[in-house]
Amino acid sequence: MNDQPAAIGVIGGSGLYQIEGLASPKEIRVETPFGSPSDAIISGFINQRPIFFLPRHARGHRILPTELNHRANIFALRSLNVRWIISVGAVGSLQEQYHPRDIVLPDQFFDRTSLRANATFFGEGIVAHVGLADPVSHALRTIAAEEATALGYQVHNGGTYVNMDGPAFSTRAESDFHRRMGFDVIGMTNSPEAKLSREAEISYASICFITDYDCWKVDDEPVTAEIIIGHLVANAGAARRVLPNIIRRIPTEPNWPEHRVLDSALVTDRKLWPELTVKKLEVILKRFL
Repeated sequence: MNDQPAAIGVIGGSGLYQIEGLASPKEIRVETPFGSPSDAIISGFINQRPIFFLPRHARGHRILPTELNHRANIFALRSLNVRWIISVGAVGSLQEQYHPRDIVLPDQFFDRTSLRANATFFGEGIVAHVGLADPVSHALRTIAAEEATALGYQVHNGGTYVNMDGPAFSTRAESDFHRRMGFDVIGMTNSPEAKLSREAEISYASICFITDYDCWKVDDEPVTAEIIIGHLVANAGAARRVLPNIIRRIPTEPNWPEHRVLDSALVTDRKLWPELTVKKLEVILKRFL
């Protein structure tokens, strides 16, 4: 399917289970060598650009963060020639100045997960070490910041997202520790997505909507699912307003630095690549074959 035009993927997090304004919407079921993605992918067009929307936790929010098949999700989108991913999700604030319903566009991730499937497509005879010093696409993050700001939202452009396993929220000791470490927001999903997107030569950026102060702010109620849901409704509306404006500005040709990272990441000599692994990863490795 890589002969299709370069497309834009949207991964919808908590509260965003569908995307509105899609022209010619169609449901697609995609199977990958890594299993099934979270749900059917909805294809369509916004501003005449091909869009593929995937609800991260499935419609109805049925999949825990630790149950997510990140490899299947990213691989499925790449098989549809998605070259840019806008990841939308809910996060807790670890800093006083980041308020509920603010938007944070992280430029760094700190991975504290221990219960995820190995966050790499490689192995089984082919080794690759992608650069991840800057895990977020600077160009895509800049577009998101400009468009969200233009619509009047409070935007924090940059920051560190610490990725915990969940599904339970933090203890106060954990929350205090993360604050002392200088992290800005806390979530349960984005770090594996960013790593796998980089391996798949996809430009990735997160739009994080703050729903709560985790539990470090003792003069506030500790975070509960009920508190979060109220903010999620407002945040989902904001996401639906911002996304078409971001999509309008993404170029049609995938020629950003993220789109060629494997040029300097593949370590194993091409002559030694096992045939079965090549077949499994053909979607990602096609331009090397």
